[in-house]
Amino acid sequence: MDRKYLMTALGYGIVGLLLGIYMAASQNHGQFVTHAHILLVGFVVSFVYAVCHKLWLSGYDSTLVRAQYYAHQAGSLVLVAGLYMLYGGIGDEAVLGPVMGVASIAVLAGLVLMKLMIIKAGKATETAAPVAGPAA
Repeated sequence: MDRKYLMTALGYGIVGLLLGIYMAASQNHGQFVTHAHILLVGFVVSFVYAVCHKLWLSGYDSTLVRAQYYAHQAGSLVLVAGLYMLYGGIGDEAVLGPVMGVASIAVLAGLVLMKLMIIKAGKATETAAPVAGPAA
């Protein structure tokens, strides 16, 4: 899952930077909120999750892992699309606001699930590895 998150993070990074370059070239910075969310929620958080999987959850595979991944990705994509439509004047805030609220909750659920997996993996490591006592 670490590679999947890494590739996803790099994809968000490319999209975020392309939007930033477009804003700079066009001198229209109306999508700066969208740009920031793509880079922070999409790129940075996905990258942090890749590191978590590599360092603490290596080999850990369960339904929870997939649920966490899809909660974060679905929430991030819907949030970014909603922000793009809102700040691009494409959609109405009365419609987009609640949708982005649900998407934000999905991103939060992904974070909570990540914390639960880290706790669970830590407990499994503690019970599996014997604690060395003082040398006699």
